[in-house]
Amino acid sequence: MKKATNVWVFIFIIIVNVAFSQKTNCTLDFEFKGASNSSNENGDWGGFLNQNRCGTTFNGYLKALGVRANQTGFIFLDSSEQTRCLNSMKRFDCGMEKLTSGGGGCSNYSTADVEQKLGNELRSLSENCRFASCGSCVRSWESINGGSNLEESMICRFAVLVSLTSLKVEDEENIQRIYECLSNNTRVYGEKEELTKKSKGKRGIWILIGCIVGFVVIIVTVIIFSKTCCKSKPSFKTHAIKDVLLKKPGCPKFPIKEVYFATNSLDESNFIGEGTAGKVYKGILSNKEHVAIKHIIKDGKVETFVREVTSLSHINHPNLVRLVGYCSSKQHCFLIYELCPNGNLANWLFGKDRVLSWIKRLEIAVGSARGLQFLHTYSEGCIVHRDIKCLNFAANKHSVGAKL
Repeated sequence: MKKATNVWVFIFIIIVNVAFSQKTNCTLDFEFKGASNSSNENGDWGGFLNQNRCGTTFNGYLKALGVRANQTGFIFLDSSEQTRCLNSMKRFDCGMEKLTSGGGGCSNYSTADVEQKLGNELRSLSENCRFASCGSCVRSWESINGGSNLEESMICRFAVLVSLTSLKVEDEENIQRIYECLSNNTRVYGEKEELTKKSKGKRGIWILIGCIVGFVVIIVTVIIFSKTCCKSKPSFKTHAIKDVLLKKPGCPKFPIKEVYFATNSLDESNFIGEGTAGKVYKGILSNKEHVAIKHIIKDGKVETFVREVTSLSHINHPNLVRLVGYCSSKQHCFLIYELCPNGNLANWLFGKDRVLSWIKRLEIAVGSARGLQFLHTYSEGCIVHRDIKCLNFAANKHSVGAKL
């Protein structure tokens, strides 16, 4: 009896310590190899930071935001979290406080919002910051305009940069180079670019020449392609879909009309997210079942379609999202899953006005572990998920975050 009492006291102390630390400590992890590099000290991001006094700390702060965004999908801290972190860093007048959520516009964006609304800018920054030259990286950075004034545009730029960091959290060397380039080469905060009429004229001539050359190249390419396309081999996508049909999947195949009926012809009002393989829409099948339909729109991701239909369609476990069926045609591939309308675990752990009791958290952990154990010990061969994070645990009607 005494031993049992001691165990409960120990558990109570741990819970109290965790709850207290969440209220007093900064939630960011500032471990960043590039944060100690003195070359960052003078980088004030074109005057966004005040008096060149916290360049190194700010770069580490951005990296920590990127790590958090990778785990939760949220970009900027709210005012209370920001205050705790600034207190822990002892930085109150550097300019970091401008990157606080709740101010409207890009300050409230999540990584999904950036992908949806500033996706072209995100891809441009990622492409041009591979460092053939720092100049192209800076030009992509300064082309991001998401607000009515320069300060709002700067917040949008940092939202895109934190999203890019969340995609490259393991590549600290590249992230450090991007920070060094942008912090030291961004033009003076508030300065507007003015080109003379002469320079605009020269640029217009070169653009015209480029368009003419590009048009000629396109015409030649079309002629060559038209002569050889009929002799080309069937695409990988065609072979992949044939393989699916030959291997007799464990879930039904739906006609393309059923997919369009369920999603109202992929109407944007039914759009609920986008992953690496394609867009996801909610829908209702003709049998009234609510489903989530993933549209595979990238040829390089057809392997995902083949793998899930041939392998995961045979799997049925209460802690795994069920594959209801699939749809394939010459032009389109769809995966149809059960719909989990309560969002994901990240929303419940880090979202506002969401509360999870410790008993519920324990149930989530046990349910998730059961799902993983089932995959790892599957009789037909071990299945490794390879992307375990809060965003990939879905909620259903009866439990929160217990479906992987």
